[in-house]
Amino acid sequence: MDADQWNERYRQSDLLWTAEPNRWVVQETSGLAPGRALDLAAGEGRNAVWLAEQGWEVTAVDFVQTALDRGRARAEQIGERDGVTLAVTWELDDITTRELPSGAYDLVLLSYVHLPSYDRRELTRSCARAVAPGGTLLVVGHDATNHTEGYGGPDDPDVLYSAADLEDDVHDQLSSGSLELGRAGRVAREVETDEGPRVAWDVVFTAHRRDMGKGGFSFGD
Repeated sequence: MDADQWNERYRQSDLLWTAEPNRWVVQETSGLAPGRALDLAAGEGRNAVWLAEQGWEVTAVDFVQTALDRGRARAEQIGERDGVTLAVTWELDDITTRELPSGAYDLVLLSYVHLPSYDRRELTRSCARAVAPGGTLLVVGHDATNHTEGYGGPDDPDVLYSAADLEDDVHDQLSSGSLELGRAGRVAREVETDEGPRVAWDVVFTAHRRDMGKGGFSFGD
């Protein structure tokens, strides 16, 4: 689906996705000290806005202008309500070709980004290199098992992945010691449906860039 098709899909609904932040994003970032965050494929900005409310300076990137406009509008509404200016920069770009500066962000977030394995691998590696010393890479998505065991998510199993896939994506950085593996596994998410509650299986993956004050680091390949 290209940008024009996504723009049309967004226009057909007042809010395509929920306005609430993803539960795993909240859980995995609540204990982190706010800094610079990069939210790739930010959509309507539910995670970017929430992070900004927690004090993060967020760059939210998506290739759909309608989604970014909605996120910007919501951030402005919240800012007017609370008398603050949320620090979110909204950028229209293709995350699969965007060049990410090495070591620039204290948090890099990929939330439900599902691409063919080659594109996912390259993007995940790029995201890992963009994490600053002491920072965190957080990837949340539909687990590879969700297609057969869970509810919702992409119909194409080839764009799903597991924690093991993500660990393999950044193997060189993990093996060099420049990244340290955090949480990596499958988690259940209850979904309310017309037929009652169902279970979706998600993957949650975190890795942390070693701080230079703890023996130095290398970005690896």
